Amino acid sequence: MTDQYEVVWPLGKSVYEAVPLSDRSHDLSGKTVCELWDDIFRGDEIFAVLREELPKKFAGIKFVDYTRFGSTVGPSERAVVAALPEKLKQYKCDAVISGVGA
Repeated sequence: MTDQYEVVWPLGKSVYEAVPLSDRSHDLSGKTVCELWDDIFRGDEIFAVLREELPKKFAGIKFVDYTRFGSTVGPSERAVVAALPEKLKQYKCDAVISGVGA
């Protein structure tokens, strides 16, 4: 006879309801792209490369630097995330690139 074991999932039940994703823009020409970063892994380097390379493909693209938003992880995380909707409107963001740690 084979031994049987109860197995439980180590993560808790989801406490939020999934929502459909917004339509994605395939052309960033003339759009304002806002950068969000958690200050953990090389975002400063990666965003610099994106700011240099994306205008080669998308004419008139504009960027709002991650320093305007604050870190999305850490002691101020809740305040930074709570302020995002208003700041995204303030900077007229059409798209967001969110850089996360490794």
